[in-house]
Amino acid sequence: MKKITNNNNLLSILNNHIIDYPTPLNLSYLWNFGSLAGICLVIQILTGIFLAMHYTPHIDYAFISIEHIMRDVNNGWLIRYIHANGASMFFIIVYIHMFRGLYYGSYMAPRQALWFSGVTIFLLMMATGFMGYVLPWGQMSFWGVTVITNLFSAIPFVGESITQWLWGGFSVDNATLNRFFSLHYLLPFLIAGLSIVHLVLLHENGSNNPLGVDSKSSKISFYPYFYVKDLFGFFVFSLFFSIFVFFAPNFLGHPDNYIPANSLVTPPHIVPEWYYLPFYAILRSIPDKLGGVIAMFAAILILYLLPVINQSKIRSTLFRPIYKNIFWIFLINALILGWIGQNVVEYPFVEIGQVSTFLYFFILLIVFPFFSVIEEKLLTFK
Repeated sequence: MKKITNNNNLLSILNNHIIDYPTPLNLSYLWNFGSLAGICLVIQILTGIFLAMHYTPHIDYAFISIEHIMRDVNNGWLIRYIHANGASMFFIIVYIHMFRGLYYGSYMAPRQALWFSGVTIFLLMMATGFMGYVLPWGQMSFWGVTVITNLFSAIPFVGESITQWLWGGFSVDNATLNRFFSLHYLLPFLIAGLSIVHLVLLHENGSNNPLGVDSKSSKISFYPYFYVKDLFGFFVFSLFFSIFVFFAPNFLGHPDNYIPANSLVTPPHIVPEWYYLPFYAILRSIPDKLGGVIAMFAAILILYLLPVINQSKIRSTLFRPIYKNIFWIFLINALILGWIGQNVVEYPFVEIGQVSTFLYFFILLIVFPFFSVIEEKLLTFK
């Protein structure tokens, strides 16, 4: 009898959160990206598990084991390309999801906790992606981890200890690869747990909508109305994903990572994966090493402050024309930072990067909250 009751409770929870969940009537396709991010996470976990069965986390065999997966394992090339390109797809989906949240004010009250959980997931994604990029043990993998982990040595007093702990010794070696492999395998499951928390927090206050207006009457059940929208979005995403997997599997990667790691040969230009480029540009824009590290981490952590510093009662940009224009300036500036991050450190890229870095922090810390207050007073006055 108790087992039947537990099953009924579980079905009731699933029904309330998936089928009969009250959804705002005016949601657009931009609200598909949350569910698409969940699908990407599942794809990455499943393909990662199968790849781990054939991968060898040892500096002498890691590169060879990747080639073994590609050439000898049945459909290994497909699983590897899905996993490698899936990371890029995951970040594309999450970046769109976050910028949609910025555009429509989804981070504002009463959804602050939802935004905080989302930023935490984003941080874990960045850590997981970086550790995964190290595993092929190609030239860009080796030198990428060498450069990034060396940045922690700039932290006063504890920097050297942190760096040696990350390395597992006094240089990037076998212990480093083993640590990164273990964490890369573990963190996606932590992300999955936080994603469930994120979903619960979403359903606690309900979804935001393009108008940014809370309405208890203008809602319909998620199934079958918005299920169809999500299904359509999934098919479009699958087509987009498949183009990269089958026709341009190495387009988003770096060719130097098909060269085995060599500590005696430094690549002419060390760059991270494309989804880290804006933050890499911020790091390089600060002449001081410690200042660059602080600015890079601050560029991500500052996202936690948005619900605190932006207290406007008006969420949607549909009623905030000034904020809308500033948002597009911010988006263009973020793309410029991404472009700067892949270029060499010389004139005029350094100067452009410094201006873009200043604009990034100035817009988030000063412009967004200031004009939120101005627009709210103007609308109240009218």
